[in-house]
Amino acid sequence: MVPGVRGHVPWRRRSAVLVATAAARLIFTVKPHRIRRVLSAVRRGAAPATTSQVLAAREAVVALSARCAGENCLQRSVTTALLCRMRGVWPDWCTGVRTAPFRAHAWVEVGRRVDGRNARTDGRKAYAGALTTSSCRGVGTA
Repeated sequence: MVPGVRGHVPWRRRSAVLVATAAARLIFTVKPHRIRRVLSAVRRGAAPATTSQVLAAREAVVALSARCAGENCLQRSVTTALLCRMRGVWPDWCTGVRTAPFRAHAWVEVGRRVDGRNARTDGRKAYAGALTTSSCRGVGTA
């Protein structure tokens, strides 16, 4: 997993990032099927996110949250998705597992590109998808 590079977030945008971070801390403490249910409800009515929107949200989240900048992929992905939703868009939120060695991972993606990064860090290649909350209406797998 790739920890984010911490940058600067303008003061006028910090409150939204902090609210999304606090909400994500509450959400990611519940069972996985409830996380998916909550995120599915939150995404309703949102337009699909673009790569630049997801990257901007992820960079803001990583810049303001030490937990999200580290190895806590679940909180980072949920926070990024919530921040995108606060801006009226929704990325695909995904989780997956691999078995050798066992590891779970969570990420957001747009058009099968993870956080807008290249395919080398693509979670879909290394992890079998377990839960997805898609930006497309009515799409989501368990």
